[in-house]
Amino acid sequence: MKKYLVYIILSLTFFSCNKDSNPIVWEENFEGTQLNESYWNYQLGNGCPDLCGWGNNERQIYTKENIKLKDGNLIITATKNKEIYKSARITTKSKIEFQYGTIEVRAKLPTGYGLWPAIWMLGSDIDDIGWPDCGEIDIMEYVGKEPHTIYTSLHTRQSFGNTINSKKIFHDTIEEGFHVYKCIWTEEKIEFYIDSKLVYTFSPEIKNDKTWPFNKPFYIILNLAIGGNFGGPEVDDTIFPKQFEIDYIKVWK
Repeated sequence: MKKYLVYIILSLTFFSCNKDSNPIVWEENFEGTQLNESYWNYQLGNGCPDLCGWGNNERQIYTKENIKLKDGNLIITATKNKEIYKSARITTKSKIEFQYGTIEVRAKLPTGYGLWPAIWMLGSDIDDIGWPDCGEIDIMEYVGKEPHTIYTSLHTRQSFGNTINSKKIFHDTIEEGFHVYKCIWTEEKIEFYIDSKLVYTFSPEIKNDKTWPFNKPFYIILNLAIGGNFGGPEVDDTIFPKQFEIDYIKVWK
């Protein structure tokens, strides 16, 4: 499977380059009307029985119906009907995975108390070694209870139980329109950018399995959670429905 996966990635579009003339190895512009399932997997339900509340006491149930493509954008909609919250979560696991490079996502955030949209990545060996040993790269997290604030974070075995490798960024217009969230990942460090501005660099002096599980392929996750340990626990039920919009994703070698 890994040989096939690498072939898929490296045979993708090399027609475009970034300012450093590195080739784009994958680009998703969400064209058409249906999610491309050769790239994406739906994660459905509430995580039970293995990871109820998806490990964070989140309130939503993930469905296919809460995601759509419109005018070249991916739209994840959070809803509430009676006492049931619904939303969506998709991943590129086992389909589009890569090691090192630049990952850029243009997105528009939903606002409201209790919402928790995220653009993030997990190590492809999560099923074999579990979390947090697989590593986690949080390119963008936003929680509605903290307006004008973006979090970028890393999770490793060393930081398990605490988000110690993290940066909280104040941005007074982050809720207005689309913004670009970018991560530049190399063998030595991971840099995070918002609208081309460097906001955080992670580069531990000692790199081993506990501090640096970022020397292997990762896959992308997009989701909009409701409530939970980070997003809640209180939710403003008057805000629904709310939309998390993603314009594109680009990955440079």
